[in-house]
Amino acid sequence: MQPTYTGGVKAFPSIDARTTRKATIIAFLAWLFAIYDYILFGTLLPDIASHFGWTNETASLISTLVSVVTGIVALAVGPVVDKIGRRRGMIMTVTGTAVGSALSGLAPGAGYLVGVRSLGGLGLSEAAVNATYLNEIYDVTEDEKIKRNRGLAYSFVQGGWPLGVVVAATFAAIFLPLVGWRGCFLLASFPAVIIALLRRGLKESPQFELQVKLSGLRKQGKHREAAELAQEYGVDERPAAPLRAIFARGSARNTIVLGFAWVANWFGIQIFGVLGTTVLTEGKGVSFTGSLIMLIVINAVGYLGYIFHGWAGDKFGRRNVIAVGWLISGVLFVIMLTAASGTFVVVTLYSLGMFFLIGPYAALLFYMGECYQTNCRATGTAFLNALSQPGAILAGVISTAMLASGSGWNEAALVVGAVATVASGIIMFGARKVDTPSAPLAEQPGKVKTDRNEVNG
Repeated sequence: MQPTYTGGVKAFPSIDARTTRKATIIAFLAWLFAIYDYILFGTLLPDIASHFGWTNETASLISTLVSVVTGIVALAVGPVVDKIGRRRGMIMTVTGTAVGSALSGLAPGAGYLVGVRSLGGLGLSEAAVNATYLNEIYDVTEDEKIKRNRGLAYSFVQGGWPLGVVVAATFAAIFLPLVGWRGCFLLASFPAVIIALLRRGLKESPQFELQVKLSGLRKQGKHREAAELAQEYGVDERPAAPLRAIFARGSARNTIVLGFAWVANWFGIQIFGVLGTTVLTEGKGVSFTGSLIMLIVINAVGYLGYIFHGWAGDKFGRRNVIAVGWLISGVLFVIMLTAASGTFVVVTLYSLGMFFLIGPYAALLFYMGECYQTNCRATGTAFLNALSQPGAILAGVISTAMLASGSGWNEAALVVGAVATVASGIIMFGARKVDTPSAPLAEQPGKVKTDRNEVNG
């Protein structure tokens, strides 16, 4: 339920520039430390496996089980946020990150560790909640620069992923020798607690506040008043279950296509992002300490990928920028795994691969928010975001099977990571383009409109 930009429709209350920028900065910090916690597990996995005496196959299985429980929790976040609000939802996700980090440091064994890492599903949903909230805030902000370049502005927030990886790798390199992997998890919980407290001062989006008013009128039996109020703001007042709404006419195609794209692309994320240290140590023969240093360089370059793709999405259309980026990434990883040798060449190709693998998520998360109406926006973005975990699960199952059958990590990364990344780029071309106030002309044909207008089928 974004503001209508045609005449005769009442505008939502505006959000001043200072509040908009504050919300953007806090969203960035929350996502950075959510990813910090999420990636810290993958970064420390070789050391955790050594501590418990796990084989490569066992470690891969544990990682897969963690993906299962993470996905279950992440899937439930969207409907909850569409019910309780964006502000409360953001407090919930970052609090879950803090608790998950603290409990992970106390793990006595594999079963307990898998259970507490399920709270990582709250942190993983941070991006979906951020995209939902900022999509609505940027639509009504008085900051015209952000409104015109909303994709670029959001890219700085979503760029918390590679920076979170850098922080996790740096943190592990510094503190692992001093406090061990348990201490690393315990220390990781403190920043998330601080961010949860900061979020208490954020304002709820006016679009969701109107949704609450409409819902309240319906519960009181005042359906005519609800219809009149909705018409006043130019929104659809008809109630609908959020999960059903994202598969309704006008939304179903993008939900299905984006779902398959998420699953396929997360094969690459799981291999090259989450398990990057394992790929470098086992696949390319890099030392564990050396792999941490390489990940810092690789993800610093990856952050630039977010800024580039956020800017490019505003200029050339988010769907095309996402698809082309993933195609390029897959090709670069194929070359890195099959032909590259030597530190410089491996780091260069890995860095460029991550630039085009994770960078498009700056455009993707914001694009998803534009695909849905207010009553199901958090559900749609969180549902798609949660589908990353089936991708991670399948990637883990296939990788574990390949390793158990005698293949090495290099072969597993090629088949599971690089090829699937190429496939995700091809799938993305099946999504519809979105019509927004700032959309480039390239996004006008065959468009999907948000709830400021009717939604095309």
